[in-house]
Amino acid sequence: MIKDKFSQRKRDVLSKLDKSSKKSWDKKITKLCEKINSLENYYTTSSCSGRVVVMLDQDKKGPELFKFVSHDLICFNDLLRSFPKEKAKLNLKFKMEPCILHVACKNLESAKKLYDKAKLAGWKRSGLISFDKNIILELNSTEKLEFPIMRNGNFLVDEDFLRIIVLESNKKLEKSWGKIKKLRELLESFKN
Repeated sequence: MIKDKFSQRKRDVLSKLDKSSKKSWDKKITKLCEKINSLENYYTTSSCSGRVVVMLDQDKKGPELFKFVSHDLICFNDLLRSFPKEKAKLNLKFKMEPCILHVACKNLESAKKLYDKAKLAGWKRSGLISFDKNIILELNSTEKLEFPIMRNGNFLVDEDFLRIIVLESNKKLEKSWGKIKKLRELLESFKN
């Protein structure tokens, strides 16, 4: 009976439309999600291959929260264009976020098996985040940058620093994508 409930939830979740602001899977994580979803004891509930954002530095979400979003390598000029041209009293922050994946697992044994594979692939910040209706395993990598970039409309960093951040962010994104590929490869011979 438990298997039937899990299978039904899996069918329901995977049949729904994407609710993310992007409205699609990141291409760099699609094959990994498809592999996980092909396994009987798992299904993905959300995913991101990693991204770079410039956003309002505030507690509440709201309209125009993001000034720049990229799930690909970034270039200096694109980043510069994301900053407001007019003098506005904005507080902005820069974030480079690593790959993250939420996976519903049939049971604790299944969660442990996937967790172990993720650790081998370098997803070091991983663990269970829900035990209620579903057992949800969060797989998270460690590459991350976050800092304030503008206060009251004044830049806190110069262009030389931004150039370094572009290089470092791209390195971290590529490292994160390597972990996605490695986990997918480890799951090729994976047994439920």
